[in-house]
Amino acid sequence: MAVPVPDSEEFDAPPSVLIVDDSVVARAVMARAIDGAGRFIVAGAVQDAYAAQAFLAKHRVDVIVLDIEMPGIDGLTALPDLLAASRGARVLIVSSACADGAATTVQALALGAADTLVKPDVGAFAGRFADLLNEKIERLVEPDAVVAPRTPAASIAPGDDFDIVAIGASTGGIHALSLLLRSLPVEFRLPVLITQHLPDSFMPYFAAQVAVLAGRPCEVAEDHARIRPGRILIAPGRAHMRCVSMGDGAAVRLSTMPAPSGCVPSVDPMLESVAETYGARALGVVLSGMGRDGAIGAAALASTGGSVVVQDRASSVIWGMPGAVVAGGIADAILPPDEIGQLIARRRRPVC
Repeated sequence: MAVPVPDSEEFDAPPSVLIVDDSVVARAVMARAIDGAGRFIVAGAVQDAYAAQAFLAKHRVDVIVLDIEMPGIDGLTALPDLLAASRGARVLIVSSACADGAATTVQALALGAADTLVKPDVGAFAGRFADLLNEKIERLVEPDAVVAPRTPAASIAPGDDFDIVAIGASTGGIHALSLLLRSLPVEFRLPVLITQHLPDSFMPYFAAQVAVLAGRPCEVAEDHARIRPGRILIAPGRAHMRCVSMGDGAAVRLSTMPAPSGCVPSVDPMLESVAETYGARALGVVLSGMGRDGAIGAAALASTGGSVVVQDRASSVIWGMPGAVVAGGIADAILPPDEIGQLIARRRRPVC
């Protein structure tokens, strides 16, 4: 049985995990899988959000494994409070609700969950699920792949000008994106391109979520779609989103050519094509994510005089992607997502 352990910061201990699930069987199986891997400590296993709050008031953990469908307060409702109470823990949603539709998954990620995993039926807990559970936890607690010195918090002048904003993100990026978009005023009219690492089936739900957060139209990009003021276009999960000049404006071209990062969609082709099309009049943003996707594209954008802003380490779930840009010495600003939104909103020239 999992029992509370002293805070892991008090001694050199493996990362600690709190399991929150109303099923006794699920708690026992997940605790056994985590303990059996030998890489983490199950600090506690509780049956609901109330017990989780009480546990977190006394103990710090690195990861919270959270179910959604629970009696009393459901996991999605409890998520923001658990994040606040945990003082920096990463939340992994493990729920059968994630299999019912991508809307639940996208909503959880927008509320601040770091990742999700479909919980199988009771009879299918063994084997691959245990491996996936431990892999997900390990990704959330492993040190950032890129360690780089901080540059000044903001070196872009408030009056800097640009005609388009291109945003790339991966793990932890949906929540960061929601904070950024909420910081943009209704009158902000620049076109926005977004490449977020998600499966293709999730993209319509993601676009709907972004439209609500941003208060403006948002669509999954189709080939030849025009890039227009006041419109947000999202890369589909099956292809990269590139932009090309059309003489009287710009349009999207979808590409399935392999990208250096191996990701589909990839941030690099988007930023590289924005650099080719808009040059110095483009702003690229790289948010939380694992790996280096976006670093090549950000370098291309910087080489044409465009501006590059990245999410800071403290607010990132994983600082791999932003950290890679910083390590390349091309980040004009390193800021939390809401401050990135405020910086974007200071753009000088109005768009009709």
